[in-house]
Amino acid sequence: MLYSEIEMRGLRTGGDRRVSAEALDDAVTWLETESHRIIRASRRQMADGSWVFPPQVGIGYEAFWLRDYEYCLEGSVASFTDAELLSACDLFIRSLRSDGAAVDCVKFDGSPVYQPGYGAMGENPVADGSQFTVGVAWHSHRRIGKGMRLDVLLDALVKTLRSVPRDPANGLVYIDPATDWDRCPYGFSDSVRKRGDELFSSLLFVQACRQLSQLLSECGRGPASVQWEEEGLRVAESIRGVFWDPRLGLFRAATLRCREHDIWGSAFAVFLGIADGFQSLAVGDYFRSHYAELTQHGYLRHLPGGVYWEDACPRDSYQNGGYWATPTGWFVYALDLVDQDLATHTIFDMIAHFKKHGACEWINGDTLALPGYLASAALPLAGIRAMLERRTTKESSKP
Repeated sequence: MLYSEIEMRGLRTGGDRRVSAEALDDAVTWLETESHRIIRASRRQMADGSWVFPPQVGIGYEAFWLRDYEYCLEGSVASFTDAELLSACDLFIRSLRSDGAAVDCVKFDGSPVYQPGYGAMGENPVADGSQFTVGVAWHSHRRIGKGMRLDVLLDALVKTLRSVPRDPANGLVYIDPATDWDRCPYGFSDSVRKRGDELFSSLLFVQACRQLSQLLSECGRGPASVQWEEEGLRVAESIRGVFWDPRLGLFRAATLRCREHDIWGSAFAVFLGIADGFQSLAVGDYFRSHYAELTQHGYLRHLPGGVYWEDACPRDSYQNGGYWATPTGWFVYALDLVDQDLATHTIFDMIAHFKKHGACEWINGDTLALPGYLASAALPLAGIRAMLERRTTKESSKP
């Protein structure tokens, strides 16, 4: 069902919490069902006969993208069989370059592609591939357990995470400004020519450090596990110090070029617990006070309202002014810290748009790009579930 304006108004003004909680449960169930449906509908067969899951239903992205697949695992890992999980994980591990660099995507003929734009964007591999490779292995192992030979993957996972280009001074992921186009940053901003230390890939690096540390621990590699845990803590501290702008209450996207304030990155920093308590509340306050300029039907801009990247694709399109559902889960997780009803409304607004138009890759006004986009439906579930879990914990702790 689509939620009526009366129901929406009640949520925005603090209406019946019991009714809104029931409606939210129904909404999440619908989103889980829809995410599963489009994931299964996207399935394509590679030349070797294996099944893979490109980013959309139907013709559009003609390859198997690493980060989009990992985002499906984050929100809807139950949509895949054990055999599909094992096959995909093996494919991405096999596709690692000899130096450990990870792919952007793998073509249906099995050819690895390390730079976005089917290899045309940047001189070196994309900055987030290794992190997402670790994420694929981690989520697959959590689902499959002992049926997955984790011990034979660990050396490859360590090697790929070590291959990530980083600033030796602070451990942050680094894009070399001395090269005209060193590499693309985080793939959902791959059209943005960021340079210097880069926020989003550094956040992903901390997440991958945590995941790799856990995998190493489970395989009895205690000293290595501690080493990666400590590295994650070091990089998290650098993120809080290097990118934070206390004047605005947001994190910046990079240090040298395309230094704009990163809405997605700020939300993700809160979701990961990398932002400290003060920073998290500041981000939530910014989201609440600038809500109308950041969102459209529950979809989210990359940057503050009226702000565009210094060097990127055309304005008011795609990654430079388009609105995306992929980060909505992180957004509501941060917004919920300061405005529970507005966070709930955002979820309803997004799902209402999905029901009418499909889960689009991005939107802007009448532009509805690529309905049936997997990450738009699947990834928000991770943030929404974490938000609901925090609400439950908070309620249960009340005297």
